[in-house]
Amino acid sequence: MKKVITNLLMVLVMFGFICVPAISTDAKNTDQNIKSTFGDQDFILINSTGVEIYALYVTPHSANEWGEDILGVDTLLDSEDALISFPRKTKVQYWDLRVEDEEGVYIEWHKLDLLKIATVELFFEKGKPTAILN
Repeated sequence: MKKVITNLLMVLVMFGFICVPAISTDAKNTDQNIKSTFGDQDFILINSTGVEIYALYVTPHSANEWGEDILGVDTLLDSEDALISFPRKTKVQYWDLRVEDEEGVYIEWHKLDLLKIATVELFFEKGKPTAILN
């Protein structure tokens, strides 16, 4: 996981701290006031899907492409959480979220107001993917 964080920091530096989120595991053990840690869009992603997440994309809603998988070579196991953090200079309010399993099957959520959301818990309800946004 340290390699992923190091790689993401290098990407942020290379692109001048544009809208690229970073990830950190053990989010529950971090400061509860994550909105003041990095960017105002920071949130905790909780995987309660019952499956392992192999790819995670968080992209501005206005973007035409998903960009890089912010998990890199890592995965997010069921019942794990991760802190998704943004540079302080990030001003984008609405973001899209996409997760993929090992086979590339994906689920997307669109136009999440990350200025108002601190946690996103992903799960299935009656066989349909859903999320609790707090």
